Amino acid sequence: MTAPGGVLTPITERIADGYLQLVADGDEIGAIRLVTALLDDGVPAQRIIVDLIGGAQRRIGELWAANQWSVAREHAATAVGERALATVAARSTVSATRGRIALACVDGEWHGLPARMLAELLRLDGWRVDFLGASVPGRHLIVHLHQTGPDAVALSCMLPTRLPRAHAAITACRAAGLPVIAGGRGFGPGGRYAQRLGAQAWAATGEEAVTRLATDWPPRTVTDLPLPDEEAFLGDEEYTHLVRCRPQLIATAMDRLTTVYPPAAGYDPAQIEATSEDMGHIADFLAAALYVDEPAIFHDFVTWTNTVLSSRGVPATALRTGLTLIQDQLVDFPAATRMLSTALNSLPRT
Repeated sequence: MTAPGGVLTPITERIADGYLQLVADGDEIGAIRLVTALLDDGVPAQRIIVDLIGGAQRRIGELWAANQWSVAREHAATAVGERALATVAARSTVSATRGRIALACVDGEWHGLPARMLAELLRLDGWRVDFLGASVPGRHLIVHLHQTGPDAVALSCMLPTRLPRAHAAITACRAAGLPVIAGGRGFGPGGRYAQRLGAQAWAATGEEAVTRLATDWPPRTVTDLPLPDEEAFLGDEEYTHLVRCRPQLIATAMDRLTTVYPPAAGYDPAQIEATSEDMGHIADFLAAALYVDEPAIFHDFVTWTNTVLSSRGVPATALRTGLTLIQDQLVDFPAATRMLSTALNSLPRT
């Protein structure tokens, strides 16, 4: 991409590394100065949003997963990224000419920065954007839609555990007569779950969403759009049971933990709390997999979790124990048992 006058203005590796160091140090002023200097030099705002700020956020996630950064440092760096993004937005002078779009993270989805980045990309492309922020309850989203009458709705979901709430939001938007474009890793590879839940389109990246919305989308009427697959496997008896019994599943697993995994007897309060949270994640990802009948959701979660725990010195045996403690309580539920068995077989046995 080129700046006005045809001068090539890429985000070089040196610039990206310098920005990452600034956010790593929590240096808001330094990050803002860097972004301002790039804008003054003619670097397109889109490249700063996607390549610089977005690239840094991906790297931050990798550093946390590798146990090189704490959660607190990750959050502090993300806050700096939000300030840098606001600086880019403040310099925008693009008029809204395309229409109006409401953009929100689904209820329970707290990863708001990717959606905010999309909001700024859409504004730069001439959209009037109502950015509603992270974790927007469905009822509040629908009230906003009725009050403002946008042309379309964009929904962000980064974690598959939010798919049931994403489904509710998409259904409500469709009932209000508004088309929905979905985005975020939570909708699966290639957005495979987005259409199953009723979304009219899915975009892998912010730039792809901008292109889609600028060309053949959004459609003018929802009645002309394909309806979600009526045969979709959404929320059967096993899913309902798992959601209702979640507290009991976790409590029972924690009560039995030291019996089947003696090292847990030496856990301090922080380790006990973390283990309980991990049990909750197992239940939540299993529920999401049951909701859309997609075992890959749970298998991918277990694979990722094992990698993260290994980087923190937690043996695969600990994760195997947690999965077994949950499985032992779901013996009457064949789909859940199969998913748990597959996950257990994928883990190293030493």
